[in-house]
Amino acid sequence: MFKVLVVEEDIGLCHQMVQALIDSGYEAEMAFNAQEATKKIERNNYDLILTQLVSARVDGYQILKKAKGRNKATIIIVMTDTEESHAAFEATNRGAHGFIEKPFSSAQLILEVKEALEKRSLSYDLDYLRHQQDTIYEPENIVGESPQLRTCLSTALKVAKTDFTILLTGETGVGKELIAGLIHYTSLRKNKPFIKVNCAALPETLLESELFGHERGAFTGAINQRIGRFEQANGGSLFLDEIGDMSLRTQAKVLRAIERKEFERVGGGRTIKVDLRFITASNKDLAKEVQEGNFREDLFYRLNVVSIRTPPLRERKEDIIPLADYFLRKCSNDLKKKCTNFSAEVHKYMLDYHWPGNIRELRNTVERAALFSDGETIGMDAFSAGETLLSPKEGREKGIIPSLEGMTLKEAERALILNALERTNWVQKDAAELLGISKRAMNYKIKMHGIQNQRWRKGK
Repeated sequence: MFKVLVVEEDIGLCHQMVQALIDSGYEAEMAFNAQEATKKIERNNYDLILTQLVSARVDGYQILKKAKGRNKATIIIVMTDTEESHAAFEATNRGAHGFIEKPFSSAQLILEVKEALEKRSLSYDLDYLRHQQDTIYEPENIVGESPQLRTCLSTALKVAKTDFTILLTGETGVGKELIAGLIHYTSLRKNKPFIKVNCAALPETLLESELFGHERGAFTGAINQRIGRFEQANGGSLFLDEIGDMSLRTQAKVLRAIERKEFERVGGGRTIKVDLRFITASNKDLAKEVQEGNFREDLFYRLNVVSIRTPPLRERKEDIIPLADYFLRKCSNDLKKKCTNFSAEVHKYMLDYHWPGNIRELRNTVERAALFSDGETIGMDAFSAGETLLSPKEGREKGIIPSLEGMTLKEAERALILNALERTNWVQKDAAELLGISKRAMNYKIKMHGIQNQRWRKGK
């Protein structure tokens, strides 16, 4: 519900305008002078303010300056008499959205308010499309014909037309974000924003602000108001990636926002209602995380309305060569090179290799091979340049990939993390990249498993 403030010294007219706004579904308040209006603006966030321009008790320019200083997104419409047209144009030059001349009917007032708020919403959408969308999510751009992938896509397309909350599961790098985008852009919300948040990429102190936004002064460094991802996604879809890495405290707030489709910005008291579809993803077994006390049971059941598993590459080997060819064509074009195919030896290797990083690892390997290749056909010399690529059996034999036989899941995870750290000379960022996880997730797992190294203590 949009919040509107009416600043008008004529008490009867002010009451009439506020009632018309309330009857039309807006939350409306009134102020009869500049002092009262200023106090309300300091305490509240208004989507739109209707104010007299100049009168004995109201200075519209002062209100305009105060409101824009508080929140640049607030729309200001000035109410003028006919002889004030020059001053009204001056107000628009200073940041007012527009003006409406007295006398006006309630219908004219509501139309003006509605159009102004719709224009702001459209502006948000255009800004999102201009700066955020960098991937085309269409079925034909998802490469692969394996039965496992076709099943995944078929389920995604079936639920796309609904507003069900969807949980995407699967290992790191399998393409969960691509499936999320496919769901949004084949849904009834396809012309509205598709907003993505990687919950593992931000520390807890920043994630809440990223999701819900914050008010100016909410915390040190919050010098301006911030519109959060929930609000940006209004009307469209919000994709919460790696939601399993979210803290229990933030999970509680997200659960409330998903159930009620309303929230408050950090440091704010105003409830903001939104209409959006939730798509979430995790590379963790959330049911197991619930059992271990790392994930809220109520949130899990709220997210798990429809669950779609994206299969790893090792379960759909028939898709590996088509995917590699697709990445090679794209990369060769970007690099202005003439690499067109792979040798038979490379084909055999790609089909034998287990691809722990899945599609992300395959893409990175192909891009690196194209960079180092000098001819049309990429051979093993270029394919393995700068990286030791081993089959699982070779890796275990040479001690590069640890044997996980007989280990619990937790022990196996610790062994893999230690192995990755040792292979990258204990550089956490490089180890995280090797395992296909975020730096934040790596840091969390190091602490969870109690892993330490002399270099870190000495700050080397």
